[in-house]
Amino acid sequence: MNFHLSSSFCLGSFQLVAWLYQATSWEPVDPTKGFVSLPFNGSYYEIQKPWDVPENQRYRFRAGVHKLWVFATDKPRTPAIPTKPRTEIAIHGYNYSSGVWQFEGDAYVPYGTSGVCIMQVFGATPPHASTFMLRVYNGTLTYYSSYALVPNVYDKWFRVNVVHDVDASKVKVYIDGCLKLEAQGRGGTLHAFKCGVYAQEHDSYYMESRWKNIKILKKCGS
Repeated sequence: MNFHLSSSFCLGSFQLVAWLYQATSWEPVDPTKGFVSLPFNGSYYEIQKPWDVPENQRYRFRAGVHKLWVFATDKPRTPAIPTKPRTEIAIHGYNYSSGVWQFEGDAYVPYGTSGVCIMQVFGATPPHASTFMLRVYNGTLTYYSSYALVPNVYDKWFRVNVVHDVDASKVKVYIDGCLKLEAQGRGGTLHAFKCGVYAQEHDSYYMESRWKNIKILKKCGS
């Protein structure tokens, strides 16, 4: 099993690597067991895209597949907030502040897309803006830029399940049913799931991801 540990990640390195190893499973499971799938359609999300272009120039929904793309030279989401370019499905219909919530979706990243967040749990304690980011660097899925989770994901569909236990401040990430990471949360009082493309450091000129079978789930009794 391989992990890439960033020198910028300042927690106890050896202890944390061992913890991640123990949290990783090779056998697929059903992460949605014990969760209830909630209604999900266009009324539960909005498309966040560069402010100066029409939505249909950065987003398309056809045959059940959301296609989102952005260029490194694009404008931010709003002129007032100078963030990097993005085109994301922002699921604001299920903002949450407590309980155990889960995002599920099938993702596809075409060859060449790099330096980009394809899914995030928005909301954290400042100075952080997000509790979790799933990124792609040169075909490898990573947790932020610190840990390699899955290599060689270009040009294939893979299932993503992200479980956020707000009260316990824990995030679990499953890829194709296999647990790949359990990480600490980052606080915050309001959270939301987002997926698509959001440029990060060393971004490629063109970035794209596709999503289908998106579900939002809540743990029974939470």
